[in-house]
Amino acid sequence: MIILAPRESIAARAARDIPDGAYVNLGIGMPTMVPKFVSADKEIIYQSENGLLGMGPPPSPGMEDPNLINASKDFTTLLEGGSICDSCEAFAMMRGGHLDIALMGAFEVSADGTIANWTLDRPGVPPGVGGAMDLAAGAREVWVLMEHADKQGRPRIVEHCSLPATAFHVVTRIYTDCAVLALNGGQVIVREIANGLTPETLQKMTGVRLVFPKESVWKAA
Repeated sequence: MIILAPRESIAARAARDIPDGAYVNLGIGMPTMVPKFVSADKEIIYQSENGLLGMGPPPSPGMEDPNLINASKDFTTLLEGGSICDSCEAFAMMRGGHLDIALMGAFEVSADGTIANWTLDRPGVPPGVGGAMDLAAGAREVWVLMEHADKQGRPRIVEHCSLPATAFHVVTRIYTDCAVLALNGGQVIVREIANGLTPETLQKMTGVRLVFPKESVWKAA
């Protein structure tokens, strides 16, 4: 049995839900881990804001190409038929509604689907806007991958974001180390909960009221 680190587990769980044939942007951080967990029988077309379409898996040691990096500045590869473009074309893909899913990290997500992921608003800590706003506005769906709580144990899923918003009302799913959540009409709906957690415990760890439908699955998320 392979035991994954918590961040890898989040990426692996999100990978299971990506439909075959989807065009997917991989944001900085956990989203760039997702491709290695996608089933081999799926054909997913990965896009990166720095100008790659058709990214492949990480290269083997010693085979790194310094011209091929992903949004996290990690080495990547390009599949047969893939392409390289400049930032103008990459952002046109992002803004033009050509992406099915944007996988993004976040500092906070509110119940109405607002995402805050570009700055912690701390003195001396530079913001990192990148392409987050363009992706949030242009992708058909926004899925967030993040830890359920911050380093101080405070909820990241909140009623209203306290940090500057990246985009409003765009997040449709959240994948954390504790649960899989769907956002719909201001409701945060629990689809799966991590093994060993009860609904009561998950609710205490979350900054909004959760909805637990009968079809929720109480298993490892």
